[in-house]
Amino acid sequence: MILLFHKIAVKVTSMSQEFKHIVRIAGVDINGGLNIEEGLARIRGLGHTLARAIVNILDLDRAMRIGYLSDAMVKRIEDVIANPLKYGIPPWALNRQKDYRTGEYKLLLGSDLVLTVREDVEKLKRIKCWRGIRHALGLKVRGQCTRTTGRVGLTVGVKKKPK
Repeated sequence: MILLFHKIAVKVTSMSQEFKHIVRIAGVDINGGLNIEEGLARIRGLGHTLARAIVNILDLDRAMRIGYLSDAMVKRIEDVIANPLKYGIPPWALNRQKDYRTGEYKLLLGSDLVLTVREDVEKLKRIKCWRGIRHALGLKVRGQCTRTTGRVGLTVGVKKKPK
């Protein structure tokens, strides 16, 4: 099968003969029995939509199991994950849009994503904005009602009067 990537012809063999029970993509061990979209969605930071976009860009069979991918195809998938904008994935599909430090659009995976979100919450707390105060107090942040939900601690409710 020959694929065109930005006017560059690349010969790709999508299936290898042997089945691998565990495939390592982007530093994550993925069960080889899953289909490609489900397997890619198991990577923290990649959702089902982005996984489907990667499969469509590389022109893979969606029903194929991830254990049948060749090493060359795994490298191509990792390259798309590392440089999503280069392969035509729109910036709104990435999980770090216009980073406030660098202004770049990024796709963060795994522990990088967790640490970045934690840094963002700590920044909100440090500057003492409304969302930061709500995070610090352990309350709901996004405008939800808190009269009946989100309660922790002792049970609050109506008690019967003793007779």
